[in-house]
Amino acid sequence: MKFLLGVFIVLSASSYAQNVSPAALGKHIRYLASDKMKGRGTGSKENTLAAKYVAGQFQKLKLKPLGTEGYFQPFTAKVRRVVVPDSLRPARNVIGFLDNGAEYTVIIGAHFDHLGLGRQGSSKDEHPEGKIHNGADDNASGVAGLLELARHFSTNATKEPYNFLFIGFAAEELGLLGSRHFVNNPTIPLASVNFMSNMDMIGRYNADRGVGIGGYGTSDQWPEVFRDVKGDVKFFTDRAGNGGSDHGSFYAKNIPVLFFHTGGHDDYHKPGDDPEKVDTKAAAGILEIEIKLIENAMKLPKLNFTEVKN
Repeated sequence: MKFLLGVFIVLSASSYAQNVSPAALGKHIRYLASDKMKGRGTGSKENTLAAKYVAGQFQKLKLKPLGTEGYFQPFTAKVRRVVVPDSLRPARNVIGFLDNGAEYTVIIGAHFDHLGLGRQGSSKDEHPEGKIHNGADDNASGVAGLLELARHFSTNATKEPYNFLFIGFAAEELGLLGSRHFVNNPTIPLASVNFMSNMDMIGRYNADRGVGIGGYGTSDQWPEVFRDVKGDVKFFTDRAGNGGSDHGSFYAKNIPVLFFHTGGHDDYHKPGDDPEKVDTKAAAGILEIEIKLIENAMKLPKLNFTEVKN
């Protein structure tokens, strides 16, 4: 994935998140990024377990299955960055729908796959083969955020003016394959999508940098949405809507996007990206900001799309 360049900063210093549970985030991350999950490489049985875990959480929240096979949207992913005998691998997106009876829908997403045992390419380790790449930040942290936002919006006793589609994307590490499959085979009309919010690596908050929020230029209404939003973490915005994560697939279809990302670190795409290094308290603060932005956006009519010019 590509890292964000900031254009402005918002600061705040209040108490950490009230609606989002750092403990719940940690529980999801520890499961998804445990050694027994062997890095959740696309096509592995552990990747299938991760997909079933996300689907199980959606079921507990009574989200409507909106894949092509229950919660699942199967497809075939191809490994292209390295030569392997099993280059074609089964994959599945996981899709749950919160139906508020609205005309338009907000999509919230995060990818649940990672690099497995270092044999599918993209590892930054000098000798990656056979080493578990746990991917706690990339992207168990984003999936934990996805599940907490699904919990928040499905249990907050509020019927929002927009529906929600929560998607766990497969095969992002092979080239955004899950999100590209979804936008080319959507299970709701893309014309009904208000905007897409993506979380990819929200677990290594650095207070000196802040969390980057991309996509600020993808609708000329985002400045109004962001106005007066403050939280417990520092954040900055970036105009770009493409970039190296799943929101780029939606931007390519002329859908406004947001992208939450805490930046690169020494363990990026290496075996050292482990659960104990994730700052769940700060991640909860990031999700609180995301909730505020989503709530502000839902006060407006459907957002218009703006192409970001270089």
